[in-house]
Amino acid sequence: MLKLSTSRTLIAASIVALVAGCANNPYDGQTSQQGSTSNKTAIYGGLGALGGAAIGAATSSKKDRAKGALIGAAVAGAAGAGYGYYVDKQEAELRRSMQGTGIDVQRDGDNLTLVMPGNVTFATDSATISSNFYGTLNNLVQSFNQYDQNTIEIVGHTDSTGSYQHNLTLSQRRAQSVASYLSNQGVSASRMSVRGVGPDQPVADNATAQGRQQNRRVEINLRPIPGAYQ
Repeated sequence: MLKLSTSRTLIAASIVALVAGCANNPYDGQTSQQGSTSNKTAIYGGLGALGGAAIGAATSSKKDRAKGALIGAAVAGAAGAGYGYYVDKQEAELRRSMQGTGIDVQRDGDNLTLVMPGNVTFATDSATISSNFYGTLNNLVQSFNQYDQNTIEIVGHTDSTGSYQHNLTLSQRRAQSVASYLSNQGVSASRMSVRGVGPDQPVADNATAQGRQQNRRVEINLRPIPGAYQ
C-alpha cells in the first residue's frame, strides 16, 4: 500500500488534473467553433489523468511515487482526451506568446490558424521577412517544436492589385520565406507544406484600402498529423 503522504500526493495530483480537464476552454467564443468537443475532452482528459496518476505512482520507485503520480496524470490525461486536449494547450500557449504581435490566432474545432498580416511580416511587394518580425517567428519556432504533433501548412495571400501572375508568385515566395526561416531555426521541414494562392482567397473587399491590407497575409494552418491521435 502507498504511504499516507504519497496517497495524499496522488489524490491531490488527480484532483488538480481532473479540475484542469473539466474546465471549459477559456477561449471559446474567440474565433473558436469547437462546440461540444471541449466537454468530451474535459471528461476523458480528467478520467485519464486520474487513472494515469494511479499508474504513475504504482510503477515508480518508493521515493519517486509523488513525481510519478504527477507525470502519469499529465501523460494519461493527454492520451485520454486525444488531440482535443493537446490543441487546447497549444492554443493557450500561442495566444499568450502572440499577444501584441499582430498575429491573430483562430480556432475551428481541432484546427488552429495563425494569420500574419503582410504589412507586419514583409515590406511592400517584397518576400524578405522584416527583421523586426524575427522575434515573433522565433517564438513560433519554440511553440512548433514543443507541440510537434501537427502538420504546418503555410499559405501566402495577396490583394488583387497588379497582375494575377505577379501576385501568385509573390504569395508563393512569401510563404516559402516563412517556411525557410522556420526550418533554418529547427522546425522539421517534413512537417511543413507551402503554397501561394495569390488573390484567390480574399477575406475582405479589394475595392478598399483596408480590405486590401487584410487580404495581404500569410496563414499558418496547424492540423493533426494523420494517425498520431485516434
